[in-house]
Amino acid sequence: MREICVVEDESSLSEMIRLNLEFEGYHVTVINSGAEAQVCFENAISFDLIILDVMLPGCSGIDLCKQIRQTSSVPVLFLSAKGTTSDRIEGLKAGGNDYLPKPFDLEELLLRVGILIGPELKEVGLTEAIVGDFSVNFETFEVVNRLTNMSQNLSKKEVALIQLFVEKKGAVISRTEILDKVWGKDQFPTTRTIDNYILNFRKIFEKDPRHPKYFHSIRGVGYKFTNSVKKKL
Repeated sequence: MREICVVEDESSLSEMIRLNLEFEGYHVTVINSGAEAQVCFENAISFDLIILDVMLPGCSGIDLCKQIRQTSSVPVLFLSAKGTTSDRIEGLKAGGNDYLPKPFDLEELLLRVGILIGPELKEVGLTEAIVGDFSVNFETFEVVNRLTNMSQNLSKKEVALIQLFVEKKGAVISRTEILDKVWGKDQFPTTRTIDNYILNFRKIFEKDPRHPKYFHSIRGVGYKFTNSVKKKL
């Protein structure tokens, strides 16, 4: 079951959001203050999506998003009564993926959540992949440097994309196929979205991101992944 964290200090609104998300099949954690969320996000983030109110007691949603981005690329959806263009730009610059002004239509909220969170990962019989000096755990979403034992967390979409690459190791995968299998046919991200994910993978896994050994761009077609060892159940 996919996990969503809702950080909203207005209890009636957070309860309405929680009930409707749970009706859609999500597991929801509600946090009612920025200070409490600040403490929560100091630990490894395992949520598939975080919904953040911008104006919160204790710590603003903008500052929380900046904190989240230090360790995680989990999708962040801002909710705010501040809906000007400059407010939206501020939220996106802080690392948010989407920005929904209040008051909002519930159906639109659920649609945006579905787009950001994406389809659930398919069971492919893999628990772990080795990429160079790193191991990727498909169950905990954790990347561990096997030389230093330092770790960081990936988002669910990042793990889904690595799973696809591992399953098709050595084959060229088109951007269209990646969008269909990782984001789903009912979502409409751009191919630039994939490019950004690959750039992030290179920063994490490649010793020289400008001369990648594992994540290769195939001009005009897509990407190819090489040199990984799969570990099965």
